[in-house]
Formats: sequence, C-alpha cells, structure tokens
Amino acid sequence: MLEHRLQAPLIAAICCGFAALPAVCPAASAPGPIVLRDVTGQTGITFCHTDGSGGQHYIVETVASGLASFDYDGDGLIDVYFLNGRPLRGTKAHAPAKNALYRNLGSFRFREVTDEAGVGDAGYGLGVCVGDYDNDGQPDLYVNNFGPNVLYRNLGNGAFEDVSARAGVARGDNVGAGANFLDFDGDGWLDLFVANYIRFTYENHVAPIVRGRPRYASPRDFPLQPNHLFRNQGDGTFAEVTASSGIGAHAGSGMGTICLDYDHDGLTDIFVCNDKHWNFLFRNQGQGCFAEVALMAGVACNYVGELTSGMGPDCGDYNHDGLLDLFMTDYEMEKPVLFRNLGWGLFEDVTMRAGVAVGTVSYVKWGCGLIDFDNDGHLDIFIGCGHLQDDIELYTDRASYLVQPVLLRNNGNGTFTNVSGTSGDGMQVRLVARGVAFDDLDNDGRVDVVIQNSRRPATILRNESPDVNHWLQVQLCGVKTNRDGVGAHVRVIAGDLTQITEVHSGRGYQSHFGSRLHFGLGRHGRVDRLEVRWIGGGVDILENLAADRLVTIQEGSAAQESCTQTGAGIHFSP
Repeated sequence: MLEHRLQAPLIAAICCGFAALPAVCPAASAPGPIVLRDVTGQTGITFCHTDGSGGQHYIVETVASGLASFDYDGDGLIDVYFLNGRPLRGTKAHAPAKNALYRNLGSFRFREVTDEAGVGDAGYGLGVCVGDYDNDGQPDLYVNNFGPNVLYRNLGNGAFEDVSARAGVARGDNVGAGANFLDFDGDGWLDLFVANYIRFTYENHVAPIVRGRPRYASPRDFPLQPNHLFRNQGDGTFAEVTASSGIGAHAGSGMGTICLDYDHDGLTDIFVCNDKHWNFLFRNQGQGCFAEVALMAGVACNYVGELTSGMGPDCGDYNHDGLLDLFMTDYEMEKPVLFRNLGWGLFEDVTMRAGVAVGTVSYVKWGCGLIDFDNDGHLDIFIGCGHLQDDIELYTDRASYLVQPVLLRNNGNGTFTNVSGTSGDGMQVRLVARGVAFDDLDNDGRVDVVIQNSRRPATILRNESPDVNHWLQVQLCGVKTNRDGVGAHVRVIAGDLTQITEVHSGRGYQSHFGSRLHFGLGRHGRVDRLEVRWIGGGVDILENLAADRLVTIQEGSAAQESCTQTGAGIHFSP
C-alpha cells in the first residue's frame, strides 16, 4: 500500500465525537448526466467506524474495513452490513465496537438490526463476502478478520447463526483481506477463497520514526502470507485445499480480490491485488488445481513494469467486446490501472489511453466499482479516496486526509472523462473512504453508493441522475449449480447494444455488492435477447423482454422460452 506510512490520529474509538459530517467543498458546476446526492442524514444509518488505534501505529489500522450490500431477509430491498475494527493492544476503548447490519425499510430509510440478527461480530473486521454456501435459499455471510474469521449461516427468520467452528473456516490469527465465495470445481456448492495480508503480530510490530514522530511501517517490513482455499463438502463443512490446489505455493500481501472467468473457459479464476508486491492471477486449470499466471497474463504490474500498491479490483466489459476487463485502485502518486482483456488469456494496461488516471494520481484510492450510473449502457468508474492520517498536510502539499471521491464517466469509445465536479453534492463530500458498495437501494433502477469511512460515520449517496434511459435488473437462482448463480455469465442484447457480466461474491476493496445484476439500456425499451450461461455449461435464453424491471431466472426454466410467455421460474417485477 505504501513505502512510507506516516503518523495516524491518536485514537479512533472517539470517531463519533468528530464533527457530525465531513467537510463539504464549495459548490461545483451545473449537474451533468450523472447526479449523486448525499442523503446520509435521512437514512437512519448512524454507523461509525473505528480502526482500534491508540497511537501505537499498528499496520492493520491502515487496511480496515470493507462492507457488504445484500438482501438478507428476501424482501426485495438491499440491506447493508458494515465491518468494524476493535480496540488494539494499548488502546482504551470508550465503547464496545462491533459490526452492524442495517435493514432496508424502503424509501431510503434503514433500521439497525444487528443484535436481533446476531451478526455483531466483535472481531477486527477487514473483508466480507456473501453467498448461499448451503443452498438453502438464504444468503450467508463470511467475515475475514485480524484474528479468527466468522461464517454466519442465515436461518431464514431474520437471524444468523455462527457456524465457523462447525464449518472449519475460522483459520486463527491471520490478518485478513478480501474474501470470495466461488464454485471452483463446478459441483454446485460454493467454495471459499480467503485472502491474507502480511504476517503481523503484536510481537513483530515496528513503527519507524520520521522527523521525530512514529509512522506506519511498510508491508515490506513484514513477511508475506499465502492465501487460503476451502472446498465445500456439501454437508455444511469445508476442507482446506490450499496446498493441493497450488494456491498455497504463492505468498503475497493480499488486499482486495475478485473471482471471475477471465478467459471464458467455464472455470472461475481468482485475481488478488497485492500491496507492494506482484498481483496474483490464479488460473483455474480444472481438477481442483490453479496456476499463478499474473505476469504472463499482463496483470502482475503496470505497463512500465512497476509494482503498485494494489488495493481494490472490479471487473466488467467497459468496451463491449464480450470480455471481462479488470480495474484496480492503488496508493497516492500511483495511477489506478485499467487492464483491457485482449482475449487468449492476455491483458493490456490501457490506463493512459483510456484516461482513467485524470484527477486520481495524488489520492490514496480504495473501494471502486465499474458501474453504469446513468443507464446509458456504458460502465463508469467510481473510486473512494482518503489518506491514512489526519495531519498528512504537515508533510506534503500533494495529499489530504479528507478527499472527495472520483467519478469517471465512460464516453462509449474506450475512454473516460472525470465528471466528479459536475455530478451532484455527493461528489463534493470529503471522505476517508475504505470499502465502497454499489446497489439499487430504493429499487428505482439507478445504482446508489454506500461508503465505509475509516474512523468516521458512513456515507450514503443516492443516484438522482435524470431518468431518461432504460434499465434491466437480473436475479439468478441456480438449481443444479449453486443457488446464487455465482460464476454465471449473463449476456444482454438490446438493438445495437450488447453487454456481458458475471455474478460475483466479494469484489472491490474487501467488500461485497451487486449480487443483483444491473444493465443500463440507453434508449432501448426492450431487450431482444438475454442469455444465461451457468457454471457447468447450461444455458437459458429469454427473448423480447420489456425493460425497466427486475427479472428473476431459475436455472433451466427459461431455456428457449420467450419472455412473452411467463414460464415457471421466471418472475417479473413491475
């Protein structure tokens, strides 16, 4: 993440005693085609994050925390789960710290249900993913901690059960990072990939002194750490296959992760952002084996061969060539990286050509998403930013602690334009972002934003872009494959517009979002053809589908059926 980590604020446990909301920059220019409004105050979400710091400058403070957006109770509204830190050694806690779940009540109102849901883990939360690991129709939660991890099984009655010990995925005292459910062997059960950061303990802690003041150490000051892979045995338990899969042969400094079928061979691969180390791309070779091919594929580093401080990744087909591209955030004075998928297992760094570095280089960049905010059919890029310390301005005039997010609008020709200054007051709020989640929180067909801020309250941005374009949302329900459809590819064709995406569990900076797929359709009022390619090779096809609705597709029920005939397993929401 950085070579020179500087001093942090002395104590984060009192973060809720800071000014009620971060400072807001002066008014921007007239609104453009994308408008994001800060509606935090009206949502009822009062969560305030702590990194547990108390002046010791432990490196784990710098990497907390992610969040998840998902519909935990099946009422059709997207809920939000925030991870939290906890007091670290030497920190005096003013109040207990725990994770928090907020239930969506509709109309952008939320109510905290942490205690009744039983998901108030008091561990040191870093990464999270969501997936129905037992195929009972209820989304479950996995939390990757500094310390033992937690698997929460959704009981379907608004509550969860901690089944970590029974399932065999607690792991012990590692420093967690991103996490992902995936079906790497295609057996219909979601397996689990768990990334790890460096090997840190209180005993090997170091805090270098710069100009007479302590600073955070570099990840290079600590040993690297292999990641973990667990195979779902279909009986509620997992078997660790880290060594036999080949995953364990590669030690890194993992942060954000995403699982995707980048080479379209029907097998799910794993991409890991590493901090000041080569990124990993684990290519799924079948038979439970992976090969690390990042350097060969062109995603281990940037186009000039420099290692970057990889933070958070997302993927999507930004240029409509039918291939999933990769985007990655990183540290200040580093360019975020856009890797264009060339096919044949190869990527090209097109950051400069695409213009995605404009207005981003001087910031520390964290959570991100390839999201179509204005429903024009082209994926835009959102980046959450923020530094590690509140007095960074004392050391440099090139960086700030509180930083506005960045929004890059897709021009539809392979390039992006920075529209942060013309995209509503939500883009003017200065934040200390870490994880960022993107979902349609009010079911109006426009994707909203939830930002996890380090040592600060969360921020919620409502998408109020002009409602001039059409859209379609797709929810998959597996039968032979995993219930969530994780790993399935969906292709949508509307006139001259063709889009492809994939269902993911875990993405961005150590977060989870987007289980319900979203497609902007521009001026197209109907979808000519929708194709679902499930893990295992099954294909469902829907034709002549009206826009501006959510479609739920059950595996096998839509094959060769027209959407003018509502068959079993196909549900249309008005």
